[in-house]
Amino acid sequence: MSLLLGIGLRSGTSYRELRDLVETALAGLDPRDVVQVVTVDGKEAEPGLQRLVASLGAELFTAPALELSQQPVPTPSEQVERLTGTPSVAEAAVILSGAELVVRKQRSARATVAIGRLPEPTEDHTAAPGYPLAERETVHRVLAERRDVRRGFIDQPIADDVLTRVLESAHRAPSVGLSQPWDFVLIRDIATRRKVHDLATAQRDAFAASLPADRRSKFDGLKIEAILDTPLNIAVTCDPGRGGRHVLGRHADPRTTWFSAAIAIQNLWLAARAEGLGVGWVSFFEPGEVAAVLDLPAQVELVGYLCVGHVEEFAAAPELVRSGWAARRPLSWAVHQEAWGRRGLPGEPPSQVIVQDAVRAEGVAKHVGAQVVHLVVVDAVQPELLERPEVLVVQVGAEKPAADFGVLWRPARSADEAVELGVEVARDLVLQGVGEIHVEVVADSEVSQSLARGVRLGGLACGITCVDEPGGVRDSSA
Repeated sequence: MSLLLGIGLRSGTSYRELRDLVETALAGLDPRDVVQVVTVDGKEAEPGLQRLVASLGAELFTAPALELSQQPVPTPSEQVERLTGTPSVAEAAVILSGAELVVRKQRSARATVAIGRLPEPTEDHTAAPGYPLAERETVHRVLAERRDVRRGFIDQPIADDVLTRVLESAHRAPSVGLSQPWDFVLIRDIATRRKVHDLATAQRDAFAASLPADRRSKFDGLKIEAILDTPLNIAVTCDPGRGGRHVLGRHADPRTTWFSAAIAIQNLWLAARAEGLGVGWVSFFEPGEVAAVLDLPAQVELVGYLCVGHVEEFAAAPELVRSGWAARRPLSWAVHQEAWGRRGLPGEPPSQVIVQDAVRAEGVAKHVGAQVVHLVVVDAVQPELLERPEVLVVQVGAEKPAADFGVLWRPARSADEAVELGVEVARDLVLQGVGEIHVEVVADSEVSQSLARGVRLGGLACGITCVDEPGGVRDSSA
């Protein structure tokens, strides 16, 4: 038998009081059967509770007060509700966890405990069921209809209970070692938002100046932020050192800390959509500049800056798709079976990227735009090439170049792999509105020539113009 303890406690409750209360509640039950302890969010750091959990050899979990308040319990308490926001902690924690309540709430001076029996696993190891069909469809609908909203916000305040539910969803995000590195800075002050808006405007102008003329004209019609159009901005931060030295799972890949904060943003975004709130993520500024405006502590880093508010409607497709700026990659391009390059959806035989009929079947040609790209294949980057905004350098050399978005590093290991990489480059450029690629090969190697040939194959299959520059490779099979 596996037991679960639901525990409510006031701040500063001693280990001795909790131990005596639990021993009384467990009368006739074996303490060694206790595998989980559940309490309300915010109490997990109480020293007495932590010591109790350690003495039982159990796992400690928390639940939001809002979810606890929604559970029907035998003995609700108005006093508990005034203190915690829920009529019950101990009994509600048991019921919320899916356990059978076997010992109702027991009290001491500063704590309560209830005991539940967890379902025993079946011998046939039947898989846990998913949600009913209608609920599954709702989850997938929220995922599909989430939008990065920049237009159509209306002048309507966000109710406190709605905002709290959205933030609770963000705060429930998974994090490496349960370090929870995020914080949420709520910004309503118009003067502060104007300062951030000025930073975003300066970065927009700088980005526009870096674009070739054909791309700049399309960018001019895009709205990149709604900082002043929404009643609320939320800055999501990350403390990389939260949790101290021994955070479980972080030692091998410290990036997991920032990944955790990003997942919290996604949770916030999805919950906001379910509540009818639009969210737009602004990235047109240097994080350090915004951190200075917000007077963030030096050890805290800005991860995301969000504009949140009620909207007139949610668009059927993302704005960048509707405007023709870019298009989504088909899922079949992103799924590899067993090894990189063996693309195919589950249940389908994998195929190579260079099969032209498959490329056409994706309907990529409808995304062809007017942008012209001068693609130069090199073994090593020549800095002067990057001074021209229409140039995209593809480096095939084995040494990774310095980070620069004007350089694609594609170190092909064979001629066949180089062709595949070239096709992939062409297809991805088409999805970014490219309608003409000028190919020039500066490097003198078989993989360089093969990569250029792949670009030409991919471009032709997608229905765009490919032009060989003087000295470039010519595809005799075209």
